[in-house]
Amino acid sequence: MPRTLDGQITIEKTPSYFVTLEAPGRIHSMSPDTKLIVVVRNPVTRAISDYAQTLSKTPGLPSFRALAFRHGLGPVDTAWSAVRIGLYAQHLDNWLRYFPLSHFLFVSGERLVSDPAGEVGRVQDFLGLKRVVTDKHFYFNATKGFPCLKKAQGSSRPRCLGKSKGRPHPRVPEAVVQRLRDFYQPFNRKFYQMIGQDFGWD
Repeated sequence: MPRTLDGQITIEKTPSYFVTLEAPGRIHSMSPDTKLIVVVRNPVTRAISDYAQTLSKTPGLPSFRALAFRHGLGPVDTAWSAVRIGLYAQHLDNWLRYFPLSHFLFVSGERLVSDPAGEVGRVQDFLGLKRVVTDKHFYFNATKGFPCLKKAQGSSRPRCLGKSKGRPHPRVPEAVVQRLRDFYQPFNRKFYQMIGQDFGWD
């Protein structure tokens, strides 16, 4: 972690912190005043997206259905990381042993696509920053299906995420999707209650 000078904020990120058992204690030992930003999205969509990414790197992977459920359409396999990551309430329980809820900002992955300036505005407020990044810094890339960054002034090329982002998801049978929706519903509701924020995934 680089040294933070006066007038600076150091930000570090990884998708694995939130789901790593030891991370909250280690981060609290380093800096108990750390502010924590967690980007969440519908856990069903997130699991399928995780599978799509793994499939792109590992051709011949078993089907999503075969990995998500034990014995056909038996119990959901919570040992599979693509499923386990979406159990947000369980992960948050671990973090709340070390940090108060006021140290967290939960950002909607869906709204980062539909209203990027609004969600980034919430991040700037949470960090005590002036709202510098606004609507004029984003444009929607129809090919990729999500917003890209552009400079508010000047003629430099817009910046979009790389080729690995915006890839099409594999088709998953509706029965499989519905089973996962049903599975996640009580976990989602507990998560909403814990943070006082409803993401409307159910």
